[in-house]
Amino acid sequence: MLDIIKYKKISFTLSAILVGTSIILLLIFGLNLGIDFTGGSLIQLKFDQRPSVEQVKDTLEPMNLGSLRVQPTEENSMILKMEFIEEETHQEIVKRLRSEFASENNKITEERVNTIGPAISSELKENSIYAAVGVILAIIGYIAYTFRRVSKPVASWKYGLTAIFALVHDVLITMGVFAVLGYWLKVEINIPFAVAMLTVLGYSVNDTIVVFDRIREKLSKLGVAKFKKSIIEGVNDTLVRSMNTSFTTLGVLFALFIFGGNSIHFFSLALIIGIGLGTYSSIFLASPLLYTWKKLKSY
Repeated sequence: MLDIIKYKKISFTLSAILVGTSIILLLIFGLNLGIDFTGGSLIQLKFDQRPSVEQVKDTLEPMNLGSLRVQPTEENSMILKMEFIEEETHQEIVKRLRSEFASENNKITEERVNTIGPAISSELKENSIYAAVGVILAIIGYIAYTFRRVSKPVASWKYGLTAIFALVHDVLITMGVFAVLGYWLKVEINIPFAVAMLTVLGYSVNDTIVVFDRIREKLSKLGVAKFKKSIIEGVNDTLVRSMNTSFTTLGVLFALFIFGGNSIHFFSLALIIGIGLGTYSSIFLASPLLYTWKKLKSY
């Protein structure tokens, strides 16, 4: 039987290092926000024979598009990102590129156009924050209500707070990874990433609640005096279930990451990291934290 309480210092230290490092990375690099949150325009073009980034920039330089970013992608495509532009400017960009590079052997196809104004992007950013805060408050309220009859040796609201610690741990580390990816690989944070983080919140707290519920059952059988034993047995009873569920979910996500299109590549990666961390935190972080609450109460 796995004694998670015995090794709680190892898991606490590991989590503290990962969370601390993630916070430092976020402060240094920040998140590379995409046009969903900053506003702007995106045009994706497909070439039979793709020109170089420098050639495209030179062709569009007379248009004074400001901070134009040209990003080659898979399958001879290019993504052009710039400040917010009107439809007339969009058509002029495509016209110039076709005039310069299009030929019988090099057809240019416009695959995607996204334009988001500053007001809309600001609203999306605010709504994402409200959604995250709303989810956290709902989780605390739900767990406090569900565990209201378990007031000893740890108050019911502390179960909710412990679950929040675990999911903040999962989200912060995932964001730290994407801060590095954004700095080195220019991976952008858009609405799909926000959706992935909300999914991780739900998955993480679901896993944690399953473990807490089994601990509650053990407490009713073994009694408050055997809180430590209740935690250890509760975690071990749900260990196989948690691992099987996570491996099944991660298997699907790895398939999406490897074989899915470029548009869901980093969305899948965010879910892989977050769900992997969620499984770890529900077993090795949340449950030992409950025992720590009890120890702190005794002083």
